[in-house]
Amino acid sequence: MRTIVVQRLGGPDVLAVEDRPTPEPGEGQLLVDVAAAGVNFMDIYQREGKGYALDPPFPLGQEGAGTVTAVGPGVTTVAVGDRVAWASAQGSYAEQALVPADRAIAVPAGVDLQVAAAALLQGMTAHYLAASTYPVGAGDVAVVHAAAGGVGLLLTQLVKSRGGVVVATTSDAEKGELARQAGADRVIRYDDLAATVADITARIGAAVVYDGVGQATFDAGLAALRPRGMMVIYGAASGAVPPFDVQRLNAGGSLYLTRPALKDYVADLAELQWRAAEVLGWIDDGSLQVRIGATYPLADAARAHADLAGRRTTGKLLLLP
Repeated sequence: MRTIVVQRLGGPDVLAVEDRPTPEPGEGQLLVDVAAAGVNFMDIYQREGKGYALDPPFPLGQEGAGTVTAVGPGVTTVAVGDRVAWASAQGSYAEQALVPADRAIAVPAGVDLQVAAAALLQGMTAHYLAASTYPVGAGDVAVVHAAAGGVGLLLTQLVKSRGGVVVATTSDAEKGELARQAGADRVIRYDDLAATVADITARIGAAVVYDGVGQATFDAGLAALRPRGMMVIYGAASGAVPPFDVQRLNAGGSLYLTRPALKDYVADLAELQWRAAEVLGWIDDGSLQVRIGATYPLADAARAHADLAGRRTTGKLLLLP
């Protein structure tokens, strides 16, 4: 089978297609024919060696969807022929992947496998951000940075479904229109944040800022919060936020700052199944829309990484083996 391997840490050019033997599923594992693999910033961080201790060479990719072709010993809840999706199986940029059975989520019959692959990781991220990290309530003003991205479009929809008011930031008019279609109440450029939030909240400030951009947007986001508002840094597309004086939280009005990660919000099997089932169920009934921004052949993984890192994309990027 073909798989994408990180030969050494570095830029997109370190990605290579290798032919490897088809693996056998071990205890508690599934072998899945991959229909689509999701491309995420986490994959870029692993490739670059930023925050993830993986020694090259290693297979890349965490997220995908496909059809089970074999099950390992001890697997009783999944059968050959089942359609499943997952968000945490290393080596998902491949024609076939080994997936832990207890991390595999059944895909409803009405949901296409490509859509499932596009939705699970970023959908559950949007779910925990809006429902758990800062549970949005009716009337809460929420800033969603990079609102035309994979998480941003889903998060905008979930904040609106909970009765929140979305101030969406995007980098151009085309992305702004996508954010509007997702339900954003105000769509602005990044440098208009302070004035817009002041206007929409009568100078009180936003209840929460959801920031997957990081370094470039952190200061303005922190300044846009109301007293006791929450800054949620869930990604670092522009680079990591540098160390800062925590007295800024005091000066801003007893602010909260958190840096959550999906793994801690799906560590418990019941929580994983709850979040995944709600996300896929909303897609199945049409109440949550998933935008697939681009698809690439497996061999073009380097181009997908370059496009994502260059912020030239909207929605979700997929590799198709």
